[in-house]
Amino acid sequence: MRVHLVNPSDVAFGIGVITPRWLYVLAAATPANYGEPIVVDETLEPLRPESIQPGDVVGIGIHTANAYRGLEVGRIARERGATVVYGGIHATLYPDEPHALGGAHSVVKGDGDVVWAQVLADCARGEPRREYDGGRVSSESFLQARWELLPRGRYMWASVQTVRGCPKHCSFCSVWRTDGQRPRQRTSDAVIAELVQLRRMGYRFIALADDNFYPVTLTDIALAERQGNDARVAELRALRAERFELMERLSGLPSDMIFFTQITMEAAEDPQFLAAMAKARIKGALVGVESVTEEGLKSVFKNFNESGENLAARLRKFKSHGVHVLGSFIFGLQTDREDTFEATAELAKRSEITFAQFVTMTPFPGTVDFEKWERSLAGRTPEIEGVAITRYWLIPGHRRPKLYTPHPSMSAEQIRAGTQRVWDSFYAFRDIWTRANCVKSLKSRLAFVFISKLYRQMYANTGIATDSARRKSANRWARWMAVPCLYLFRGRPMPELTAPEPRKRAAGLVQLAPE
Repeated sequence: MRVHLVNPSDVAFGIGVITPRWLYVLAAATPANYGEPIVVDETLEPLRPESIQPGDVVGIGIHTANAYRGLEVGRIARERGATVVYGGIHATLYPDEPHALGGAHSVVKGDGDVVWAQVLADCARGEPRREYDGGRVSSESFLQARWELLPRGRYMWASVQTVRGCPKHCSFCSVWRTDGQRPRQRTSDAVIAELVQLRRMGYRFIALADDNFYPVTLTDIALAERQGNDARVAELRALRAERFELMERLSGLPSDMIFFTQITMEAAEDPQFLAAMAKARIKGALVGVESVTEEGLKSVFKNFNESGENLAARLRKFKSHGVHVLGSFIFGLQTDREDTFEATAELAKRSEITFAQFVTMTPFPGTVDFEKWERSLAGRTPEIEGVAITRYWLIPGHRRPKLYTPHPSMSAEQIRAGTQRVWDSFYAFRDIWTRANCVKSLKSRLAFVFISKLYRQMYANTGIATDSARRKSANRWARWMAVPCLYLFRGRPMPELTAPEPRKRAAGLVQLAPE
């Protein structure tokens, strides 16, 4: 019995931007008596069906965006005589769907770190259960990924997870429901061990693939203090101290290592935290801006963000501390107007953010927005090719609408075209060259321009283009541009690198108080 682990994708660029960490975590969870798992990432190249033999086990991880292809892979694997097991956020939310449409024998809900070994044991006996619940395992049970199985020279960035869960409750996000609102942080020893292994292999750029790298805000601590909740204050301070300890240890890794993470905008009001990020060489952060208006932020339960000029000032604080922002904006909110597009483009530039992404409002399963949308269509749900629009991930990609929720003042095409205009404006060559002054040498500035154009090709034209010809053209350009980008990011392997020892002064950070 061989074990296959498949990351489905209907678009292969030949070179991946970031390693799909879950594949290599499940590889670590696969007991040695089943042999080396066969890892397949379809963002690199499609699955070869002939590699699957009767009696094999095929594990497929799906999220909503790749569910259509993932269900297809499962059907192929079952036809080949394999036992098919699904996991991932989408399978957790819709555990019956892989059985009905994807040839599944089993579905694993929740975390796979611990339960995967039991799944394989049951499959080996020919007795797989219909459903397993991996729950939310404690941080002590998080497994270190088997990075030695990575194909050489195929990814620009590596990824390491330091925390699961997010205390926020944004209406468009399902993370706080699936991963929980109580942060589960790994020890700095576990994180550093993975990072050292990756740097030995030549990876210099690492994504800290967390739900929220800033799980404890100064406001959280102040609120617990006002409530007189001493136990909660101590818990929050301990979590905060662990973040500082980790960042202190990151600063002891080779100086050519650069980190990127995901964080909420509240970190801008925490200069001590931003300074620690800069020292740790966490040079970039994805910040969910979502909307530039107060009304838009309220509509997505993100009142903790600022709007207008206050928003621009807050975003500039990141850059003033050496942390470059990838700002994420959403169009198609009910509060948006025709002039929202231009206002967003201008504010994004005025905020001095380094990169930006502009997406149209999509109700994702497991979110508050999805539930509201589904209720609003009760009894009158339109269909495309016999599939309810509220199950849009089961509709072929080229047939899906660009916008799912009717807008009170704009058509779907107006919103799609407006979104494309903002991408074009922000990534105009003149503006990219201006932003390139964040690096020093001419070579680095040229590399910055190249990477900006690649980012736009991979995430704008491939996602919101109106016709398949344009998407195919964008894919070809992205594949061509990815090759030189790979060499810009990779470094010389350091096989003799050892983990830096914890620094004594990091322990004192437990006493840090909010400013």
